[in-house]
Amino acid sequence: MDFYNKEIKDVLLELDTKMEGLTGVEAGERLLKYGRNELSEGKKKNIFQKTWDQVNDPMILVLIGAAVVSGFMGESVDAAIILIVVVLNTVIGLIQEIKAEAAVEALKKMSAQSAKVIRDGKVSYIDSTLLVPGDLVVLDAGDVVPSDLRLIESSNLKIEEASLTGESVPSEKDSNRTIAGDAQVGDRVNMAYYGTGVTYGRGRGLVCSTGMNTEMGKIANLINQTEEDETPLQKKLAEIGKILTIGVLGICLVIFATIIWKGGSFDAQHILDAFMVSVSLAVAAIPESLPAVVTIVMAIGVTVMAKKKAIIRKLPAVETLGCAEVICSDKTGTLTQNKMSIREIYTDHKQYSDEAFLKTEGYESLYYNMVLCNDSEIDEEGNEVGDPTETCLKRFSFLKYNQEMFRDKKRIRDLPFDSERKMMSTVNQIQDKTKVYTKGAPDEILKRCTAILENGQVHSITEEQKNQILSANKEMADKALRVLGLAEKEYVADSELEQELTFIGLVGMIDPPRPEAKEAIEKCKHAGIRTVMITGDHRDTAVAIASELGMIEDAGEAVFGSEMDAWPDEELMEKVDHIKVFARVSPEHKVRIVEAWKKKGKIIAMTGDGVNDAPALKIADIGVGMGITGTDVSKSVSDMLLQDDNFATIVSAVEEGRKIYTNIRKSVHFLLSSNLSEVLSLFFATLFLPAGVIFLSPVHILWINLVTDSIPAIGLGLNKGEEGVMNEPPRDAKQSIFAGGVGVSILYQGVTLMILTCAAFMIGYQDSPLAATTMAFVTLSIAQIFHSFNIKNGNGTIFSKKTLDNKTMLIGLVVPILLAILIVHCAPLANLFNVQALTLYEWGTAIGLAFCINIVDEIVKIFKRRNKR
Repeated sequence: MDFYNKEIKDVLLELDTKMEGLTGVEAGERLLKYGRNELSEGKKKNIFQKTWDQVNDPMILVLIGAAVVSGFMGESVDAAIILIVVVLNTVIGLIQEIKAEAAVEALKKMSAQSAKVIRDGKVSYIDSTLLVPGDLVVLDAGDVVPSDLRLIESSNLKIEEASLTGESVPSEKDSNRTIAGDAQVGDRVNMAYYGTGVTYGRGRGLVCSTGMNTEMGKIANLINQTEEDETPLQKKLAEIGKILTIGVLGICLVIFATIIWKGGSFDAQHILDAFMVSVSLAVAAIPESLPAVVTIVMAIGVTVMAKKKAIIRKLPAVETLGCAEVICSDKTGTLTQNKMSIREIYTDHKQYSDEAFLKTEGYESLYYNMVLCNDSEIDEEGNEVGDPTETCLKRFSFLKYNQEMFRDKKRIRDLPFDSERKMMSTVNQIQDKTKVYTKGAPDEILKRCTAILENGQVHSITEEQKNQILSANKEMADKALRVLGLAEKEYVADSELEQELTFIGLVGMIDPPRPEAKEAIEKCKHAGIRTVMITGDHRDTAVAIASELGMIEDAGEAVFGSEMDAWPDEELMEKVDHIKVFARVSPEHKVRIVEAWKKKGKIIAMTGDGVNDAPALKIADIGVGMGITGTDVSKSVSDMLLQDDNFATIVSAVEEGRKIYTNIRKSVHFLLSSNLSEVLSLFFATLFLPAGVIFLSPVHILWINLVTDSIPAIGLGLNKGEEGVMNEPPRDAKQSIFAGGVGVSILYQGVTLMILTCAAFMIGYQDSPLAATTMAFVTLSIAQIFHSFNIKNGNGTIFSKKTLDNKTMLIGLVVPILLAILIVHCAPLANLFNVQALTLYEWGTAIGLAFCINIVDEIVKIFKRRNKR
């Protein structure tokens, strides 16, 4: 119901109430009819469901199956190791995800705990959840609005609605206005909304909506209805999991059939033996450390980003940032400083910038006006209390003069701001004089001015001078500046305070862009990332800021939210590419904008700090909340929080996300090529070795996968990253992790490692089968470690200084080799692993064969670099 469209008398009829409010009996009956004034909660996941979300992944399920089969086969050590990996992966994920979606609870915390209501003709305080449509609520400065109200009285009433509209300046309310047409929340000056705060004045309003029917309730409902999509990395890992699952099943069938064929027997024992061998090989084929390595790398990425003031709440968001194609940013506080600042001053027929005016001597009257005709407070520590416009005036004045200069200027009388007069005045004692200071809307101030201050002297004001002042006012307003007119006069008892004033000057203010935001937006352009401003503020203000930041070149690239209402979703999808500023938008608009981009297949990062941003934050691929100014609601649905509320921090996080994805891809490349070599080696050994000869046992494979492979894989995840990642366009989120030649590399590298391992086995077999197994174990372990350095440098050579700049990988080189020596030459461990001590010659042979993987890869890289030229 659009109560802002209705006259007060019609609202009374619609709500079946009266100007004196309801009786207690009426309120009780309506409470039964409408229910409590509270927000319903969305369906939440319990700890078991959250744990299942972590486990419900093809690769994890295969690992669990492998552990069960290993246990069934009596391989308790193998089963325990695999289950430890699964538990580790699940716990790390849960630690990040345990901060459950608490958006609706946060909304409830924002709402008023009690309400001042008139019932049975008396003012009383009641629990705000007991309010019903038709109740008459009293509002005073400092109150939180307890429900949606149609105002019926207002006296200098200002309500801070940034959590709903994104506007940095409190909204001035007027109960006598009736708004025609379809107005956005920020333009409904005769309404007060649930959860917003009264900053000034007083008023009364009739409850027209409660609970989930309020504007806040609509947002809560949007939050409850939106579902989260899988991130690009989650989809890629699921893809790998499916490939591995199919591959593992294929290996089982092939090995099973091969053993049956070689044995030429179909008795039950032989079939069972064949089944156990094939399953054992399948277990060995799974890269057990892959889920844990990916999770650990992202967790470490979280720490890196935290140092850059970007707090990641959900692990997959680390990687998703790397493929962000569109950043939809709020204006206030993210692209701007969220602090009104004076930009221009017009006085004495001259236009000054803020910096130039501070350097100019004189004009004490203007500073006195800004400080004394002002109800805000700024303490010695710089803490500000009051209207942002007024604190801005004081802050500017204190850059020129010490606060002590104004402290003894006693206020004798005042006329508070009034929405009809559009001005306020104070009477202050200045030394031996009593002065009247007035500030307000420039056109209203000029109507009351009969004089002007020129060169420190008072002269009668002419119409030409008034026109010059109005022209200066328009020029400032065209720059989206909020303009105030300042005037003064000598106080005369019993005279009209706001008549026969002397004009002093104009002050133009704006919430200025962050200095670093422009550079960050330029960086986005080079990185192929589109930046879009979505704000509840006015179009002119948004366009001015966007132009200054270099986001738009033409005002035609900006639209009102109300214009979007006429566009069906298909039309919005067509136009969204050409719009860079959305102004005066509602929560529903924000959701539609994000959905339009997502339907076009784009990866979206959405920033926001208000309650109105929460639904869009939740459905965006990366919801970015504000750590300083953000509401609890926006924080709770975000994937990432900015400690400094700075757009530039998002761009830094995107850059880090790109590096992390590249590193994760290298880790996956390394692990899959290593595991492929193990699978191929065991496959050919099963085909060609005599029965009873052990090539590599499951404990060897598990040791290589979980120890020898995991440290280098984590090291690859901690690499410094490729240079120039922000000079490349975002990667296609649909692109396979095997694209760009990775799949081919995994194949030829796996085959090469297999050949080297088999060669080592054959050399050792000349001594004994046990020596052969030991040689294969040592060669494969060391070769995979050497191979990790091939992948670290991408298409670059390993013969460079960069090869040794990763401490974790150096540890991954030294520690596994030392452990391999310990296993081979320490009798208890050698017995456990079923290996024997090697001679110096055998060690040299194993290391020499292992290094051959680097020689082969260097040759391939030479051809790759030539083909790129």
